[in-house]
Amino acid sequence: MKEGIHPNYRDVVFHDLQTGTKFISRSTLNSRETIELDGKEYPLFKCDVTSESHPFYTGAQTRIVETGRVEKFRQRFARTTPTTKTA
Repeated sequence: MKEGIHPNYRDVVFHDLQTGTKFISRSTLNSRETIELDGKEYPLFKCDVTSESHPFYTGAQTRIVETGRVEKFRQRFARTTPTTKTA
């Protein structure tokens, strides 16, 4: 590899702000904030959403009732009794 052209690939702490969980992963992110974990100093990156808090991964995602469009239309505008004119 050429020297001086690659970003610094190192351990970084990711902090999920919704759940408060922290985990260490390798990244090239630059951060001014640091945190001490397990006696070592790491750069800190604050995340709004991670796999710990995203509804898709936690299973808290609400399911939409799948009904066909034609069926919905028929249910909404179906006539219960036909109207008849009396003279």
